[in-house]
Amino acid sequence: MTEHDEGRTDGESGPIATGSVRQGPAYRIIRGILRPVALAVYRPKITGTEHIPAHGPVILASNHLSFIDSVVIPLASPRPVQFLAKDDYFTGTGFRGWVSRTFFTAIGAVGVKRGAGADAQAALDAGRGILEAGNAFAIYPEGTRSIDGRLYRGRTGVAWLALQTGAAVVPVGLIGTQEIQPVGAKLPRVRPVTVRFGAPIDVSGHGAATSGRARRAATDEIMAAIHALTEQELAGTYNETPPQGALAKLADRVVPRERL
Repeated sequence: MTEHDEGRTDGESGPIATGSVRQGPAYRIIRGILRPVALAVYRPKITGTEHIPAHGPVILASNHLSFIDSVVIPLASPRPVQFLAKDDYFTGTGFRGWVSRTFFTAIGAVGVKRGAGADAQAALDAGRGILEAGNAFAIYPEGTRSIDGRLYRGRTGVAWLALQTGAAVVPVGLIGTQEIQPVGAKLPRVRPVTVRFGAPIDVSGHGAATSGRARRAATDEIMAAIHALTEQELAGTYNETPPQGALAKLADRVVPRERL
C-alpha cells in the first residue's frame, strides 16, 4: 500500500493493546505527587499550556528524544494524558515487574504488543478508544526516539486518529530531554528542559481518514508545527534501520512502510 492508497495505513510494526484506557485512582495519586515534585526539582520551562483544551479529546503530537519523554509530557500537561507503551513494562514478574507495571499504569500508559498488520491497527484502535472516551492522548509521530537529535518524518497514524475521531492536534516540542536521560542511562539527571505546546491544529480540511493523501498531508502539517517549536535539524527520512539488500530496498521504494 502506497501513501496515496485508500484504506488504513499502519505499516508493519505496531502493537496490540494489553492495557486499559481507564485512569484509576493510582494515576491521580501518582500524578498528584510526581507533578509538583518534578516541577520543583527540574523547574522546566513550559509554554503554551493554554492551547490544551480543558475537556474533550485532544492529541498531543510530540517529537521524541528520550525514554523520559513519556514522563515529561504527562507531568507538564495541565490535564491527565495517556500514551502507548510496550507491553514489556506490564508483563514483568517479581518485585521489579510489579514496580514497572504499577508505575506505567499510574502515569497513564496503555500496554501494547509490537507486531505487524492487524497488530498495528490494534494500537491505533487503542488510541482511538482513549480519544473517544474524551481523554488526552500523547503520540510520537516519528515512531521511535531520535538517536541523533534530528526530527524525522512522521508516520500517518497520528493523522488517522485525528481524522477518525475529530480530535484537535496540539503539537508538542521537547527540548533537552535527551540530557535528562540519555540512551543507556538508567537514572534521570537534573538538566534544563523546555516543553512547548503549540496552537491546536484542525486537520479535517485535508479529507477523510480513508485517504492516504489526506493522511500524509495532515501528518506533514503536524510535523511542520512540531519543527517550528523545536527547530531541530530535519532528517527528511523515517527513523528506522534502512532496508538491507537490493530486493528489500526496492520493495521499500515501491511500497513505503507506514507505522504508528
